[in-house]
Amino acid sequence: MKDWYLSLEYQERLLVGGGVFVVALTLMWALLWLPLDRSHTALRTNVDNWAQSVKDIQPLRAAMQTGANNGTATSTAIELTPIVVIDQTLSARGLNGSVKTRTPTPNGIRVEFENVAFDDLVLWLGDLSSAYAMEVQAGSMSVASRAGPGRINASITLERSL
Repeated sequence: MKDWYLSLEYQERLLVGGGVFVVALTLMWALLWLPLDRSHTALRTNVDNWAQSVKDIQPLRAAMQTGANNGTATSTAIELTPIVVIDQTLSARGLNGSVKTRTPTPNGIRVEFENVAFDDLVLWLGDLSSAYAMEVQAGSMSVASRAGPGRINASITLERSL
């Protein structure tokens, strides 16, 4: 190989040397830089996701620090009957239009929803848990027919956890 290279004219040696240099740079780029860059991109995406999660949690953290609802129900909230609590909280969240039936049970209440937004339902359940100590004892959910994304039909039985 060395004899062949030395047998070439000066311009040919420059061309072969330049080609070897370009091929070496390309291999280094493909075998070293690309994998590192892909890892960097994946890490950057993970960091961005974590930052967004932290940003989303900040309001919850602030509410916990102020003691707005520290997980215990107030004495006036405990005195309210489940049907009154359900009516008030459904109205507050604007979910009255999605309620199909409200049926009192011996220890709580069963509420059936039709074509309700899943996110709103979960927020409502969180309100009941934190402010009124009412927890889901049983429930079922299904995708609402002829509804948009995120809409469900649900049947939920709620009871006080006191």
